[in-house]
Amino acid sequence: MSLVKSKQRVADHGEVFTPAWMVEAMLDLVKGETERIDARFLEPACGSGNFIGQILRRKLAAVELKYGQSDFERRHYALLGLMCIYGIELLADNIAECRANVLEIFAEYLQLDETDDLCRAAAYVLSQNLVHGDALTMRDQGGKSITFAEWGYLGKGKYQRRDFRFDVLTGSSKYSEEGSLFADLGKHEIFTPTKTYPPMTVHELAAALGGNPLEAA
Repeated sequence: MSLVKSKQRVADHGEVFTPAWMVEAMLDLVKGETERIDARFLEPACGSGNFIGQILRRKLAAVELKYGQSDFERRHYALLGLMCIYGIELLADNIAECRANVLEIFAEYLQLDETDDLCRAAAYVLSQNLVHGDALTMRDQGGKSITFAEWGYLGKGKYQRRDFRFDVLTGSSKYSEEGSLFADLGKHEIFTPTKTYPPMTVHELAAALGGNPLEAA
């Protein structure tokens, strides 16, 4: 893969892609976390998914190791692994490629057709987790504050979703600094979700997508 798409994009956006060997070396620095299914990762300039794709592959390997004997658990924990990966990308073609590339990795692992509910559920999750926006301004392409979905697996095929504003989450360090007015407060007293959803099944997540998985907004 070329590390640049064009000299103009490098000049306009500083766009240079990270080579695969460097991605692996950097992920190895936090190897234990990359192999934890529910560990959350955010790539603030995710490009076409070089880092996110490799993180997902590592999570799926952990799923196979732990839940490979149960197809039900394997499928649901694979989706949880996907749910814990986030990205922001400024350029529209890159975010579309990123979503498509990550979905392909997920679908290939579980041998899913694009009409499968689980594939469509994954596409919906990616439409929420991989945001077309600017990580510096913390706003999406429409100018709204970026909001991320926090997903949790409740067991028995049901997932919980809570939405949080990115700019609020990034302020957490301010409240944990020694001497801060809020240092002795628990995070639950400071951060509250902007919205909490009822538990959802794979079928319900798939129904939320609509359209073609690779065309998720």
